[in-house]
Amino acid sequence: MIEERATADAEGPKRGPKSRLRQGLQMGASLALVAVIFVVVLPKIADFGEVWEHIKAMSGLEVASLLLLSFWNVFTYCLVLVPTLPGLRYGQAFLVTQASTAAANTLPAGAGIGIGVTWTMYSSWGFTRPEITLSVLLSGIWNTFAKLALPVVALAALAVVGEATVGRLTAAAVGVAALVGSIGLFAAMLRSEAGAHRVGRFIDRFLAPVRRLARRPSGAGMDAAMTDFRNRTIGVLRSSWLRLTVGTMVSHLSLYAVLLLTLRHVGVSEREVGWAEVLAAFAFVRLVSAFPLTPGGLGVVELALTAALTAAGGDDEQVVAAVLVYRALTYVLPVPLGGVSYLLWRAQTARVPRSVQT
Repeated sequence: MIEERATADAEGPKRGPKSRLRQGLQMGASLALVAVIFVVVLPKIADFGEVWEHIKAMSGLEVASLLLLSFWNVFTYCLVLVPTLPGLRYGQAFLVTQASTAAANTLPAGAGIGIGVTWTMYSSWGFTRPEITLSVLLSGIWNTFAKLALPVVALAALAVVGEATVGRLTAAAVGVAALVGSIGLFAAMLRSEAGAHRVGRFIDRFLAPVRRLARRPSGAGMDAAMTDFRNRTIGVLRSSWLRLTVGTMVSHLSLYAVLLLTLRHVGVSEREVGWAEVLAAFAFVRLVSAFPLTPGGLGVVELALTAALTAAGGDDEQVVAAVLVYRALTYVLPVPLGGVSYLLWRAQTARVPRSVQT
């Protein structure tokens, strides 16, 4: 069965007792971190009784507008996936996005399981291993570019409204360097096969110490893999790079819009925390969330956003209320949507003859 093979491919080799123990310890540390943040740290920042009062004070129209924007935000990642996988329909992209996000947000090692879910669902619709691999890599690369670009955009916005500081300029300079470096590597890989070979050898040297620490075999050279990736990437990007770029920015900015609207509806005014400062906090937290300390950044994102927005001038209780509502709409909402999406996919594949799925 494709489902069984794809899941096995996504999970890799079976884990030994030491690997399971390490995973268990990591999961325990992750849960402990979440508990400390929600039970100890956030209650010291804000009175949860007042936080709840601010949440209840939102009108029905405000709640409806937040839900409408949140459902749009949920859909926008389809704008990233469809250009990376020719033949993928928006309905299929929606099912994949929600099911994989639900896994990533709720399960230990959720990011890896989410990729396995993505692989399995794509395979059931007839997409090949190279097509799926390219889609996952391209969507990941463009999302990384967006995360690196957002702090630069935020700094420009802060400069326009007169809020740029030396610390923010320094952080943005680091962001620009990282963005230029990553785009430079990607461009060098696309420019020629020789460039792809050089990028592959650079990655091999970079990963060698990591492989030795993890006691992993070196495997096939990255130069050959990067050459193959280059050839496939050029074919997809030639016709869809603009759609992919626009879709990625729309996806990230839609997420920012949910945060901004939530702050305003809860009572944090433009005078207290301006839209540019909210963008800067959002951009910073998007970078922080790239490190998988907890599933979906649970706890870490809440604490980082709260610290950044209160430092910018927001009222403690109102900021915590807005952050919790924002996370309910962007972290919790995709979980039931993902469960429904997975069931719809299972019902869909159950109607396909077994000979077609194998």
